[in-house]
Amino acid sequence: MRNVQIITDSTSDLSLELLKTNNIDVVPLYVVFEEHTYKDGIEITTEDLYKKVNDTGELPKTSAPTPGDFHEVFKYHIEQNKDILYMGLSSQLSTTIQNAKIAASEFPEGRIEIIDSLNLSAGIGLLALKAVDLTKEGLNVQQIAAKIREQLPKVKTFFAVNTLEYLQKGGRCSSVQSFIGNMLKIRPILKLVDGKIILHQKTRGKREKTLNALIEEILKDKDLIDLDRMIVNHSLAPEDAVYLKEELEKALSIKEIVFLKAGCVISSHSGPQTVGVMYNVR
Repeated sequence: MRNVQIITDSTSDLSLELLKTNNIDVVPLYVVFEEHTYKDGIEITTEDLYKKVNDTGELPKTSAPTPGDFHEVFKYHIEQNKDILYMGLSSQLSTTIQNAKIAASEFPEGRIEIIDSLNLSAGIGLLALKAVDLTKEGLNVQQIAAKIREQLPKVKTFFAVNTLEYLQKGGRCSSVQSFIGNMLKIRPILKLVDGKIILHQKTRGKREKTLNALIEEILKDKDLIDLDRMIVNHSLAPEDAVYLKEELEKALSIKEIVFLKAGCVISSHSGPQTVGVMYNVR
């Protein structure tokens, strides 16, 4: 039986250390500022992105890897006599999955499994780490893909957004909503549902109130949460993310809470001081 190579895209937000330790390969999305195009996480960092936004007053565009980008990565691993399991950014948010399927169709049937995560950011990362766990059980690529597909509706992804400005600039809410929201200090809690980002809850007032509302929301699943692994993710909000991590560790007997920094794609839509929590339910 051939070894299975796990591949994801750069929106999974897994750290270089985790990617290396778990032998996960990544196909980067693109970040576009006017005439300049950068590979997410390779040619531009989140800090670079925010600096460019501050300098220009404009948000970048993001674009999917091309079928050619996928073909190059897939070809390398196929030539290493590996089967491939790829999972990427929700098809409701990007053409990334579509382009991966186009590339996969150029290889022998059964060698590449493409999974639409119906998620984003470290929600994808959580699935990728689960796939790595399954490779260690000696399962083949089809068996792993089947188990991951069963897992898709069990992944919960929440984000607490500090400002509506980036959502407004990215077309996620109107300028009037953004103005009123910022005047009233409204901080949304967003949730992934069926591969789409929805407004789950509005909070007002101090930042701590928003974080506690997010914790309260997560603890509604207290008796259902898979305690093996949870992810706390942030975009230039390390103190808030540490607070979330510590409070969740107090409330739940989680074996591992993975602490990550959000990449350019999620940051370009959510803005600085965004925090996220991703976990599985049984």
